[in-house]
Amino acid sequence: MFGRPPKKSDNTKYYEILGVAKNASPEDLKKAYKKAAIKNHPDKGGDPEKFKELAQAYEVLSDPEKRDLYDQYGEDALKDPGMGGGGGHDPFDIFSSFFGGSPFGGGSSRGRRQRRGEDVVHPLKVSLEDLYSGTSKKLSLSRNVLCSKCSGKGSKSGASMKCPGCQGSGMKVSIRQLGPGMIQQMQHPCNECKGTGESINEKDRCPSCKGEKVVTEKKVLEVHVEKGMQNGQKITFPGEADEAPDTITGDIVFVLQQKDHPKFKRKGDDLFVEHTLSLTEALCGFQFIITHLDGRQLLIKSQPGEVVKPDQFKAVNDEGMPMYQRPFMRGKLYIHFTVDFPDSLTPEQCKALEAVLPPKTATQMTDMELDECEETTLHDVNIEEEMRRKQAAQHEAYDEDDEMPGGAQRVQCAQQ
Repeated sequence: MFGRPPKKSDNTKYYEILGVAKNASPEDLKKAYKKAAIKNHPDKGGDPEKFKELAQAYEVLSDPEKRDLYDQYGEDALKDPGMGGGGGHDPFDIFSSFFGGSPFGGGSSRGRRQRRGEDVVHPLKVSLEDLYSGTSKKLSLSRNVLCSKCSGKGSKSGASMKCPGCQGSGMKVSIRQLGPGMIQQMQHPCNECKGTGESINEKDRCPSCKGEKVVTEKKVLEVHVEKGMQNGQKITFPGEADEAPDTITGDIVFVLQQKDHPKFKRKGDDLFVEHTLSLTEALCGFQFIITHLDGRQLLIKSQPGEVVKPDQFKAVNDEGMPMYQRPFMRGKLYIHFTVDFPDSLTPEQCKALEAVLPPKTATQMTDMELDECEETTLHDVNIEEEMRRKQAAQHEAYDEDDEMPGGAQRVQCAQQ
């Protein structure tokens, strides 16, 4: 009656397309199809062929008889009408019916572009240590999901009526008179159906969602922060935002926000650290320890006879930040040196230093030239503060000139 069974062929392809094991449960198949279909939906810029393959794989594996046939004889058996196979359904209709929309009524999904739900964006604060070593953070979020009791229909019977308030359009137009012969038309979502265009009989409402079609669900997402990620970088969870009927679910997006570090500053793949040397260390050599972001101790020391000048930079190769998706490659660690000079020296210290330091620059001046010079006294100043004070004084002087009536008199004198 059914003819000879076909030769056994590949029976793993559909499982591989959905990314599940051969013993996957119906619930596992639903989750895998849902995630992959949202990601590859053509309205989201996905690959239409991949979207079609996903629908075909889910249609077969979600049907116990077709799945059993596929597991025994492979894909070829499904193409043989004698074995109970047959043509597949429209992939858009499978997607629409899976997410609570009807494949009937209102035309095929290909005839209308599905509305896409909004993405939900959350800031995620991370330390520089997190970005250096990588980390995982578990976050609990609340979101709307389609009611499983009524499959997102809102009613026990699955039926709904056209909203009498907006005649099924979901929108109402209100008219406001602004003045004689002037009116303003405003369009806004219908209050009675909350913009859905549908009305559900109170007695037929789903007891689980109370006719809202969605229920609130708490979900824990594990966010993987990879080594070398940057401040402002986004980590996206496709299709994890609020669900709604006949709507492509949006994404949850986490935006990394790097917290300031007390010691290290980051610029791209490089790290910068400030260090102050005493004058003795700058001239005679130094060594000190830097505790890195992963807890390692780095010994930093000068070469024999090396002199470090104020405001000088030195670099340690391969001790900067790991490069994103190339974590074994690292930038540089730059050390910015400042030199702490003593406030004063005793005459004995001056003589001792003069004996070992390079000689002073010789300035040949005669006694007569020195007699003709006027002696001066040097004072300590805070140059930034002095410049601010002078600028403020100049502004006050300009303001006084503008207020004085003498400005007009000076012009008058010049004209005489």
